[in-house]
Amino acid sequence: MEYGKSKIEFIRGSVVDMHVDAIVNAANKTLLGGGGVDGAIHRAAGPKLLEECRALHGCETGEAKITGAYDIKYAKYIIHTVGPVYHGSEKDPECLTNCYQNSLELAVQHDCTSIAFPGISTGVYGYPIDKAAKVSLLAVKQWLEAHPDLEMEVYFCCFRDAELEAYQSINV
Repeated sequence: MEYGKSKIEFIRGSVVDMHVDAIVNAANKTLLGGGGVDGAIHRAAGPKLLEECRALHGCETGEAKITGAYDIKYAKYIIHTVGPVYHGSEKDPECLTNCYQNSLELAVQHDCTSIAFPGISTGVYGYPIDKAAKVSLLAVKQWLEAHPDLEMEVYFCCFRDAELEAYQSINV
């Protein structure tokens, strides 16, 4: 999908393997590593990532912070964002939207022209993949439309087939 000078693609795979300027980490509030995507990124980046994350003093839901990518070969930065724990409330989509849009803002501030997102909040945080896919795609689309002169390649990395199918079924 193309939006102005930017494009969105859905990829089957892990953000850790993407050749992009920034990968996004679906982090917890401590930023000190965890399971799922967060654990995989911390393992791939090595111990210096944990050291830098300690100095950031955590991150609130919907916010984003940036670090170096360290031992991750194909990225310059890791953008850490904390998604909402899904409760089915009206705030859930707003918080998830903020994760994507704040991550894109940080990417632009650091001269990134490509970014790869995992499914934020769709693991242990329990956000249903079909709802999360729709919210995330709409959030990115709105952000790109608000920045028509920017060139940004946005990748949604789908670790499971069900995630990829959810994104491909959306019509926005």
